[in-house]
Amino acid sequence: MTNRGSTSASRAAANRLRLFFWEETAGDWHSANSEGRRPEFPEYVTRGLRALREGVGREAGTVASMLPVHRVFLRDDGSDRLPDRYVAEHHTLTLFGLHQHAASEPVHRPGVGLGTACLLLRRSEALTDSAVERRLTAAATSQDLHELVQHLQRLVPLLRRAGIGLDYTRLFHELTRWDSPQRNRVLRAWGLQYTDPRTPSQEGDPDDTGAEQTAYWGTFDPESRETGAELAALRSGTGREPGTVAAMWPFHRTRMASEWRDKGSLTRDLAAEHIALTLFARHQQSHSRRMHIAGNSPGTAAGLLAHRNAADGEGKAATAALERRFGSLLTSADTDELAMHLRSLVPLLNRAGIGLDYNLLRTALRTWDDPRRPDDATGFRQQWDRDFHRAASA
Repeated sequence: MTNRGSTSASRAAANRLRLFFWEETAGDWHSANSEGRRPEFPEYVTRGLRALREGVGREAGTVASMLPVHRVFLRDDGSDRLPDRYVAEHHTLTLFGLHQHAASEPVHRPGVGLGTACLLLRRSEALTDSAVERRLTAAATSQDLHELVQHLQRLVPLLRRAGIGLDYTRLFHELTRWDSPQRNRVLRAWGLQYTDPRTPSQEGDPDDTGAEQTAYWGTFDPESRETGAELAALRSGTGREPGTVAAMWPFHRTRMASEWRDKGSLTRDLAAEHIALTLFARHQQSHSRRMHIAGNSPGTAAGLLAHRNAADGEGKAATAALERRFGSLLTSADTDELAMHLRSLVPLLNRAGIGLDYNLLRTALRTWDDPRRPDDATGFRQQWDRDFHRAASA
């Protein structure tokens, strides 16, 4: 084993006065190993780990034995409230203490996010896939930092027993952000890491995104016993930021370089798939046949609905109202507006049992306002308008 972890930690801490305790622990071990000495933890680390375990479940700042291992210092500014970074470091230290306990090698592994660690745990077959997923989902849906830490306290011993490490510097920053608007970036990173399709042989290739996967709506089985729960999970993402809804993570198929996944990048592809999944779930609800129909553009679907309304005697007023609704969809200025109009059209199609081509819809959502493809929206508008009039007059 090399001292790669120690070097990475040193670079990450370049702007800090001192390495975090977990970085020091890993660095000392790797240094001894690289120098040919017996790799072991020095006495000060052993004492520190005992102190960390004493702090489990205790309030930050109240465990005297932990004070020497803190690297975030308190300032005497008269405030009764502990800084978020100090509280986050306290929890990170206690989790590290639980994880490192009785482990012969450092468990601080730079670059291994929580989602990646859970993916490795799932691949280790130490637990069933559903058991790992439940634990990660429970952590991801925590309402506050205290609840999150409770879930992580039950998760890290499982990682230790499976020999899986975790980037504790990264976790520290994630805990710091948990009760802030930056939580969404943390959640997206966990979800994308956990669903990374790489095989173990691809671990060193950040640009290998694996084979193209068929979208969920393309493999959807209306007869499956899990249908109701799956569609409910997808509907829960309506109006939510893409990649942040843990219940939706198993249904994403977007290709993305692993480097981007690790960072929790919000790409156009991911956003388009998220919107399409939530629309499909609403569209498919209560139907025993698949509502993904290849070739049915929004124009075709709206035209078929207009034709059916006319045949059922709904009258010119209903047809005119539908034409206005569809006209508003065509003039959408950006993807958000397009998604809004689609959310109002899909329930009408659901009631009429008219399907949509969700592959086409995802492409439109992906490129509608892409500045690199300025003519795509115009092309969709013209084609969908023709489709509408053709289907309405058939």
